[in-house]
Amino acid sequence: MAKLKTGYIPPFTITPEIVCLISEISEALGGFSVTNPSEIAPLLRRGNRLRSIQASLAIENNTLTLEQVTAIINGKKILGHLREIQEVKNAFATYEMIEKLNPLSINDLLKAHKIMMDALADESGRFRLGGVGIMKGKKVVHIAPPAARVSALMNDLFTWIKETDVHPLIASSVFHYEFEFIHPFSDGNGRMGRLWQTLILKRWRPILAYLPVETVIRNRQEEYYQVLGRSDKQADSTAFVGFMLKAILESLRETIKSDQVNDQDSDQVKKMLKIFNGNPLSASELMQKINLSHRPTFRKNYLNPAISKGFIEMTVPDKPNSRLQKYRITPKGIAFVKKN
Repeated sequence: MAKLKTGYIPPFTITPEIVCLISEISEALGGFSVTNPSEIAPLLRRGNRLRSIQASLAIENNTLTLEQVTAIINGKKILGHLREIQEVKNAFATYEMIEKLNPLSINDLLKAHKIMMDALADESGRFRLGGVGIMKGKKVVHIAPPAARVSALMNDLFTWIKETDVHPLIASSVFHYEFEFIHPFSDGNGRMGRLWQTLILKRWRPILAYLPVETVIRNRQEEYYQVLGRSDKQADSTAFVGFMLKAILESLRETIKSDQVNDQDSDQVKKMLKIFNGNPLSASELMQKINLSHRPTFRKNYLNPAISKGFIEMTVPDKPNSRLQKYRITPKGIAFVKKN
């Protein structure tokens, strides 16, 4: 490893398990490039981004569903806590900047944080000015370094990520852990740490900007916090690196599978869209016309993909589970049917 200007090297070990995971991820990426020589399908990109936003905010206790997040992004009004709605709008605006953000720039980090936490935190866009600790119930599980040290620690971390020759999969995970350990902001550290790892990975393979890794983390949220705590106790991020690589691999495999069946998915969505004749229809009415009786299959293969792609919308978006809920085709959905 080349000597760094700061002399700072975060403690971690490259284990045989980590080497094996990197090999599996690289192999999966190779298979993806064969089946998709240009880029991930635009509709899948959008769907994955919405899933990433919803999952990342859910980890931070935002209660909005994917359907509600999709409605907000599509400019619809929903019934929900104003702060949670603001969190969705801010996160989407930040993720939309992903092509313009430089993961090696502290200034870009501060710029992104300002958008992510706009109207949510008094210190948005700047490092915290006071101490901060992480609570689990009534127990303090992590005390972050003093505010006076944050700027120097972040400078060291950014210098390391700029100069290290460690594999990007490892380096991005180490950065993520160190970021959470420093906890540089008064609020928003979790969502910013996950976003910044995505940005670092994107420099290596652009397709990784559209993996919904946050969904895997949300599904393993307890384990996520456990490995953060274990790495704290060991003063070494190896356990966290292993966890993140497994999450990336799982997310990549799911995305490949989703993209491979995308044609079938489009056929199912198209079949449902053709049913609309100008009047809103309930889920039961749609299932009856499609000749389906299994509601989970209908939602997974027909309804949810059509909503996430903006082809249909809810008539009662603020109450997704309302017994009066119906669905209507959007202009985008009509254009999709005509095109196909």
